[in-house]
Amino acid sequence: MHDGDPTPAPAASRIKRRDRHGRGLRGLLAPPGVPLRRSRAQQFGDLVVEAIARLEPRWEAELSRVEFAVQEVPDGDPPDGERDAVPLARLDPGPDDPGDPAHGPRIILYRRALLARADSEEELADLVLDVVIEEFARLLGVDPEIVDPDYDEDE
Repeated sequence: MHDGDPTPAPAASRIKRRDRHGRGLRGLLAPPGVPLRRSRAQQFGDLVVEAIARLEPRWEAELSRVEFAVQEVPDGDPPDGERDAVPLARLDPGPDDPGDPAHGPRIILYRRALLARADSEEELADLVLDVVIEEFARLLGVDPEIVDPDYDEDE
């Protein structure tokens, strides 16, 4: 705006200044790198990684060929006989031919279903660990107690 010129300043210069009530410019709500900056999906992914890390000391070789994935909700309709139950995860054993390099076994966890079952962050972490143990045990064809001796079905 020039002296005597009634035209207002361009909108871009007003937006950049955004200094209402003289308190300074708005900054970030939380600095980068703190947990508050991570999305809920990223935090959930961290829980899955922690669960896998707990199993790695005993099962490193077997875990190295398994792909873990997180999906918001299950695809499509549940199989017959399971219409009332919402699955928490799915095991995709991979191709029938072990020499097929397309992809190996995959364990897919359903984030929304797991979130709906947990009342707290601690309960969610325990539930994610239990589901990872159960699906990995199914893949190996063993009981969950063999995968993790601390696993307890009744908890």
